[in-house]
Amino acid sequence: MTKTTYKHLCTAALLVCATSATAQSLNSSYFTNDYKFRHTMNPAMGNDENYVSIPALGNINVDVRGNFGVKDVIMDNPLYGQPGEKRLTTFMNPYIDPSSALDGFNTGNNRFVEDFNITLLSAGFKAFGGYNTIELNVKQSLGLSFPYELFEFAKNTGNSSYDIGDINAGAQAYAELAFGHSRQLTEKLRIGAKLKFLFGVARADLALKDMKADLSANDKWTVSGTAEANVSLKGFQYKTETKEYKNPDKGTYEQVNDVDVDGGGLGGFGMAVDLGAIYKLNEDWTFSAALLDLGFISWSNNVTAVNSGEPFEFDGFNDVAVNRENGGHKLSDITDDLADQFTKFSNLEDQGDKGGRTTGIGATLNLGAQYTLPVYRQVKFGFLSSTRIRGKYSWTEGRLSANYEPLKWIDGGVNLAVNSFATSFGWVLNIHPKGYNFFIGMDHLLGSLSKEGIPLNSNASFNLGMSVTW
Repeated sequence: MTKTTYKHLCTAALLVCATSATAQSLNSSYFTNDYKFRHTMNPAMGNDENYVSIPALGNINVDVRGNFGVKDVIMDNPLYGQPGEKRLTTFMNPYIDPSSALDGFNTGNNRFVEDFNITLLSAGFKAFGGYNTIELNVKQSLGLSFPYELFEFAKNTGNSSYDIGDINAGAQAYAELAFGHSRQLTEKLRIGAKLKFLFGVARADLALKDMKADLSANDKWTVSGTAEANVSLKGFQYKTETKEYKNPDKGTYEQVNDVDVDGGGLGGFGMAVDLGAIYKLNEDWTFSAALLDLGFISWSNNVTAVNSGEPFEFDGFNDVAVNRENGGHKLSDITDDLADQFTKFSNLEDQGDKGGRTTGIGATLNLGAQYTLPVYRQVKFGFLSSTRIRGKYSWTEGRLSANYEPLKWIDGGVNLAVNSFATSFGWVLNIHPKGYNFFIGMDHLLGSLSKEGIPLNSNASFNLGMSVTW
C-alpha cells in the first residue's frame, strides 16, 4: 500500500469521506419481535426460531453520524464553465466567500463518527435451557473531532494568527468471534451475555494539541503545537524526508511525508463481553438494558511519530478542484492531495516501533421501554436510549418507535430519533415467511450521494440481511 492507514486517517480528518468503520446495529429494529439480530443490541433477546445467516449477506450495517459532512467540504466551483475550471472545488477556493465556505461547520467542535459491520456468518438455536448465538463479524470504525478554527485557518479568512486548538482522529478494524446465551431466569426476568474474541487488524490514533499558526514576515505560516500519531498495523512504517528546523542552530530532522505497509495480517488480540437483561413488568410494559462491547485489544506493535513542539514553517492549505465528468481530477485525487497537505501540517518525526499498546474498542449502553397497545396487541410503542462511550467520539441518542405486525410473517416500524448530532427519521421492514427471513432498514435516511456513493449528509445509515430459519 502507498496510501494506507495513517495517510487515510489524515484524509478523513479533512474530507469526512473515508472508508467505513465498529459494531453498529439497526436501532430501528430494537422493538421488532422477529428481527433475528436483536441479540446484537441486547444479548438477553432470543428468537422463536433457529436461524443461519446467508454468508456475508446475513447482517450488513453502515452508519455515519456527525455535525458536518462531505457537502460542507466539497462545493460547486463558482468558476465552472470557464476554461480549465473543474466542476467541484473545496471550501478553500478563494472565489467562495468565507461566510459561505464556513457556513456548514459548527463554531464549536466538529465531530464525525462512522461505523461498519458485516456478519460473515451467524447462527442462533435453542439449546442448553435457553437461546444461543454464534457470530463471526468484521468491524471497522472511524472517529473525528476538530475545531472550527482548523477550517477557518484552512480557508485563510484573512487573520494573521489562528489559535486552532486540538485535533483528534482515530480508526480501528478487527474481526470478532462471539458466543452468546440467554435464558429465562424467572417468569418476568430474562438475562443474557456474550463472550467475544477479538482479532485486531489495524488501529490508528492521531492527536494534535494546542495548535497555533502565525503569519511570518516572509508570508509563510509559523505553526506550533504538539502532535502524536500511534499506528498498530503489521508491516507498517513511515516514510520520511530531511527537513530543517526553523531555528538553524538545531540542524535537521526526518519529517514524515508518506507511509507504507509491507505484509499486513493480524496485529492484536483481545476480548469483550455483552451483558443484558429484560424485565416484563406486566402484559403491557417491558423494560430492558444492555452494556455492549466492554473490552479491549492488545496490539503487538505501536509505530509512533511525534511533533516535538518546535515551531515550523507551513505554506498553508491549498484548494483542490474535482472534475467528475471526464476523469480529470477525481474525488480520490482530492483525498491524496489534502492528505499530503495535512501530513505537512502535522510535522511528525518518526519514532519507530514502541513495542505494543492496549486500547478499548468503545462500549454502548442501551436502555429500552416497550408498551403494547392493550386494545390491539399487534401495535407496540418503544423508547430506546443509546449511549456510545468512546472518549472524544462519544454520542447519545433517544429513539421513539411505533411498530406494527399486520401478519405473522411481516412486521416493521417507523421511528424518530434525536441524537448528539441531528434529528432523524428511521424505519425497518422485516419479512419472515416459513424458512426465510429478510430485513431492510435505516436509522437515518441516506439523502443525496456523491458519484462515488458517499453520503453528502453527515447522518445516514443502511442495513439489510438474509437468513434461513426453521
